[in-house]
Amino acid sequence: MFTGSYFHLMDNKGRVSIPPRYREILQERQDRQIILTNFDNYLLAFPQSEWLKVEARLGEKALFNKDYRAFQRFLISGVQECPLDRQGRILVPQNLREYAKLTREVSLVGAVRCFEVWDRQTFEAHRKKLEEGIKEEVLHELLI
Repeated sequence: MFTGSYFHLMDNKGRVSIPPRYREILQERQDRQIILTNFDNYLLAFPQSEWLKVEARLGEKALFNKDYRAFQRFLISGVQECPLDRQGRILVPQNLREYAKLTREVSLVGAVRCFEVWDRQTFEAHRKKLEEGIKEEVLHELLI
């Protein structure tokens, strides 16, 4: 499971270091490639093995449902395969950097089956809004 938040600097070429804990998860799954795609003004980063499951589900659902097809079109159109280099980094393609408005400082945020790549300032503002809107009832429902 991808959990936690990590802050990294993106180099001038657009390379970002994957946190050691996330690399361990990828190694356990024997995934040497991250699938990046656009989503809600940040990026989703899936291990290749997990992405194959997402593709399969989308393929089943999108055929006969207009809303699913639109979502599939948006999500799939942004897909980029990003292999891990020897230093445990991925190259974030320019079009995805522009989509997520990534600056030098980025946040990698666990999302259980995948992780998210945010511009650090954007994520910190988003997290603050989330914190203000959290309802105790949701936690109660999850734990019961």
